[in-house]
Amino acid sequence: MNYKLLPLVLFLLTLSVSGQQKITVESIYRGMFRTQDMDELHSLKKTNQYAVLNYNQAAQSTHIDLFDFATLQKTATIIDTKDHKDMPTIDSYTFDSNEKMLLLACNSSPIYRRSSTADYYLYDISKKELTLLFDFQIQEATFSPDGAKIAFVRENNLYVYDIASKTTSQITTDGKKNVIINGICDWVYEEEFEFVRAFDWSADSKKIAYIRFDESQVPEFSMNIFGQQLYPVNQTFKYPKAGEKNSEVSLHIFDVVSKDFKTVDLSNYSDFYIARMQWTNDANVLSAQILNRHQDNLDLLFIDGNSAAKKVVLNEKDKAYVGITNNLTFLKDNSFIWTSEKDGFNHIYYYDKTGKLKNQVTKGNWEVTAFYGLDEKNNTVFYQSTENGSINRGVYKIGLKGNNKVALSNQLGTNEATFSPNFDYYIRTFSSASQPTTYTLNEVKSAKELKVIENNAALSNSLKGFNLPTKEFFVLKTEKGNELNAWIIKPKDFDASRKYPVFMTQYSGPGSQQVANKWNSLDDYWCLMLSQEGYIIVCVDGRGTGYKGAEFKKVTQLQLGKYEVEDQIDAAKVIGNYPYVDKSRIGIFGWSYGGFMASNCILKGNDIFKMAIAVAPVTNWRFYDSVYTERYMHTPQENASGYDDNSPINFANRLKGKYLLIHGSADDNVHVQNSMEMMNALIKSNKQFDSQIYPDCNHGIYGGMTRIQLFNKMTNFIKENL
Repeated sequence: MNYKLLPLVLFLLTLSVSGQQKITVESIYRGMFRTQDMDELHSLKKTNQYAVLNYNQAAQSTHIDLFDFATLQKTATIIDTKDHKDMPTIDSYTFDSNEKMLLLACNSSPIYRRSSTADYYLYDISKKELTLLFDFQIQEATFSPDGAKIAFVRENNLYVYDIASKTTSQITTDGKKNVIINGICDWVYEEEFEFVRAFDWSADSKKIAYIRFDESQVPEFSMNIFGQQLYPVNQTFKYPKAGEKNSEVSLHIFDVVSKDFKTVDLSNYSDFYIARMQWTNDANVLSAQILNRHQDNLDLLFIDGNSAAKKVVLNEKDKAYVGITNNLTFLKDNSFIWTSEKDGFNHIYYYDKTGKLKNQVTKGNWEVTAFYGLDEKNNTVFYQSTENGSINRGVYKIGLKGNNKVALSNQLGTNEATFSPNFDYYIRTFSSASQPTTYTLNEVKSAKELKVIENNAALSNSLKGFNLPTKEFFVLKTEKGNELNAWIIKPKDFDASRKYPVFMTQYSGPGSQQVANKWNSLDDYWCLMLSQEGYIIVCVDGRGTGYKGAEFKKVTQLQLGKYEVEDQIDAAKVIGNYPYVDKSRIGIFGWSYGGFMASNCILKGNDIFKMAIAVAPVTNWRFYDSVYTERYMHTPQENASGYDDNSPINFANRLKGKYLLIHGSADDNVHVQNSMEMMNALIKSNKQFDSQIYPDCNHGIYGGMTRIQLFNKMTNFIKENL
């Protein structure tokens, strides 16, 4: 076949009778609808420039390009892999504080969701000298603030590499797999507190603080990796399930000069988490966020770097749980920015260096969704929020005293920003349900758009042939009076006199959001594809989801799956009464937490839902990890009914409709045990169901043709049963 003619052939093959080009699962998951993005965008601090990692397909090389914020002109290519023999693709990069050197991570090898080992190269920008640091892979290589050293972790131990002498010093020696970890998080911290690097340099580069994890008493989870060998390999790792033993954590300070160790005395806390740890702008003051196991009480500690003495500078309590963020930001005088939900909505607060509140910077019945930074010269805070409605995001600036607020974005949708180091300019990223991602250069002073960087016009033009329906946003009101954000996609040839089947998609997890005014994900294209097959697609964010205030989000506390399932069932009842809906043909789908929900809906709503697909579902919260589960449920020992009353395993005998259960056998997150126990419960109840196990696939179930096979399987199941 002439492959140059292939796009034309595909186009002709996928035209419908009406002339509408058809979406296929293959076209979605082979990248036909991928947007052009700015990868690894870094705003420099020393110069008014930004760097982007680009890929040259023709040369099969990666290069880091430097651009001027004011003009968008490319000022230099810092490094191009084609100029260095045998250099692999660059996966990520970091500058030293002087922006004269780069650490380049290549050949990254994933461990869990956020962690990986990599080959690290050191690149001297002015000398154009490239050095492979080691002939082995390491984790989380990080420059010291003075650029003289690099700290990293190898095989659970912390090391320091001196750049000038090219020598390595080992800081810890007791690291051992499944026993002791120094400077890197254990599985549950990485997954649920969302960080990997558990060490940090002091501002003067003289000290390193790190967290030590003793996971020797944490129960182990094992899973078979089948591979191609004669016998499967057993992979064992520490995984604390709800109510089980967590790692014992301790906080240490290492003096790089004197080689002295100090341990911070945390003996007044028991069964606690060190949820965050970072040095302040004062080289002798370390901050740490200590969270109790119930996660409803947090202490922000300031710790003396010499004596390791500590004091509580801020305490945060919540009747449900305290959210952990990366927003803690220190000013030059060590006063700091903090975000909190204590007035019912997430807002920005300003404290002096002793922890005394100076001002609540933002206020209102809306949420701050990102803190971008502070222009100390002009005492101006930059942030993102839901001030234009919970499904939208806008970018704003406001005075540190809460005055002179200015909107820096005016389009309704999802706006994000990357600011220049002097806060004169920002690159705005914008998308909506009808507008693919655009990148523009904007001026802070006037908030005006100066230039378009990328608008994905090629994608917009290619989509015209598909003549796709639009996603319509609305507020669905249930019979109980709950008002829920929702969207609906109707077939392009929608006829109000017809009766359509409805396919509901949702996630529904605490603080999540699926009903958002932003550009399509790959799964959105799958929904659009199903609309071309004559289905109405609906998504509803029930109670427990985010960005509508703490009360709405935290109503599900101690009973995950009660109100969320109730809301999906009630929403399906409302939708079923639409004159153009066939109420006997409503289905529901979800992945992970959404799979937990879909399973409960087909069981507890067995007279409402005709079919359900659950991918990688939690089926009993006893099987899931301690940090996530106990944040919302406390332990099974304390709240047995909360766990049992909403576990789909306990309601398997209610199954009436068609149910498809899918899981990856190597899911380190939601273990395949969940689906096995669900199958066992259904078998014991003599219920027929369909299932699919994906060998050696993790929670994402991807790789090779896997996603295509998976989504074709789900599509066929929908067509056959809805």
